[in-house]
Amino acid sequence: MKRLIFRILSRGIMAVALLLASCHSSYQVTRVEGGRISVDSTWDAVPDAEAMALLAPYKKQIDSVMCRVIGTAEVSMDRFRPESPLSNLIADVLREDAMEVQGMPVDMGMINIGGIRSSLAEGAITIENIFEVLPFENSLCILSMKGNAMKLLFENIAARGGEGVSGVKLEISKDGKVLRALIGGKPIEDDRTYTVATVDYLADGNDGMIAFMQADKRECPKGATVRGIFTKYVEKNSAVGKKITSHIEGRVIVKK
Repeated sequence: MKRLIFRILSRGIMAVALLLASCHSSYQVTRVEGGRISVDSTWDAVPDAEAMALLAPYKKQIDSVMCRVIGTAEVSMDRFRPESPLSNLIADVLREDAMEVQGMPVDMGMINIGGIRSSLAEGAITIENIFEVLPFENSLCILSMKGNAMKLLFENIAARGGEGVSGVKLEISKDGKVLRALIGGKPIEDDRTYTVATVDYLADGNDGMIAFMQADKRECPKGATVRGIFTKYVEKNSAVGKKITSHIEGRVIVKK
């Protein structure tokens, strides 16, 4: 019985294969043309009334969430290398949140400049602003690393020309070499274990941060997105009447 079924199936498959092989078109592609269409404000000149009516209730709902003011920026903060106000702020926020998770001090915070996609303007801070600054679904990761791995991490950072850091001070050369590195104001001890609060993207070794692959321990709290942590920070400060601010402190210095 099994052999009979197998023969029937085999013949059926062969028949389908022959049928497909015999199906071909007499048409041939002789030319392919392409171009670019600029998607800009000119398309808004005459909006489609029917489409606008369809989208209106959804837009209203989204705007009610995204346009909600949750705090105030005391100054405008941008992101750039080797050090910037906004990258300093986010690295500090990550480190502060990791301290709450761990229930103990965290030696270093780090965010990659490439993960910060917009500046934060002086004045009201909305949910939309935070999505613009932190559009990715990156999450907090807390890593335990020996001193020799930390030295490699600083080499990785120097090779990138600087990144957002907290709790450390680096002096680097123009050609991306580490000249001096301090953690908590002290030189690195090879055998000591340090803790670093960063994002999962970097913890996986991306953006050249291969040192994180040498971590002895890794904890990534569930649901702890960087955007959520930063939103919580702004709301917390706003609740006690504090404005959000940051400035350059000489955390990463490029020596001439």
